[in-house]
Amino acid sequence: MSQLLPQTLEFLENLAINNNKPWFEANRKVYDAARKNYEGFGEELLQHIAEFDDLGDLKLKDVMFRINRDVRFSADKSPYKRNFSSVIVKGGKKAIRAPYYFHLQPNASFLGGGFWAPEPATLAIIRQEIDYNSERFLGIINEPEFKKLFPTLGGEKLSRPPKGYEAENAMIEYIKHKSIVVTYTYTNKEVTSAGFVKKLAQHCKVMKPLLDFLNEPLTTDSV
Repeated sequence: MSQLLPQTLEFLENLAINNNKPWFEANRKVYDAARKNYEGFGEELLQHIAEFDDLGDLKLKDVMFRINRDVRFSADKSPYKRNFSSVIVKGGKKAIRAPYYFHLQPNASFLGGGFWAPEPATLAIIRQEIDYNSERFLGIINEPEFKKLFPTLGGEKLSRPPKGYEAENAMIEYIKHKSIVVTYTYTNKEVTSAGFVKKLAQHCKVMKPLLDFLNEPLTTDSV
């Protein structure tokens, strides 16, 4: 069973303090070891999720983000991310699907899922699905095990109802969402504990009904 090592978190912690190319190159072997550790964990996580969700022929390279930052349009010119992360969804990172997202960072690790700032056309379909299938949606987010892990629906909201929806709509507070996400945070001790990969996969399984609800009106079996 793959296990995340304290040394992997230690590397990320040191990288946050020394976020520059000379330090990174001087510690390239430490980075390689940390990345290899995360990759082994990620491979096993994919295997566990594939037991209850159709991931197609997904490979780790399709879901894992590079550690280099795109600084072209950012005021922060730090060249490296302070985390390892993966977005797990059939079709990979570029698929228009609500994914499972795992973020490994010292004192800031979390599992997320849903849509973060989707394109307007995608958001319109999601809003319509929440409006038309409100009973199913409420049943998912109020299911006891789901509610225990993900008690609140996150994401920025509009201050007023979007065009085409009345303020009196019983689902309006959900329809106002510009992003629809749920998250669960983990301590450093949790992420480096034996058996964490199975725990994380189980949390993904609890999240799956919400992702299915969001994805079904957007995708087909071939995507």
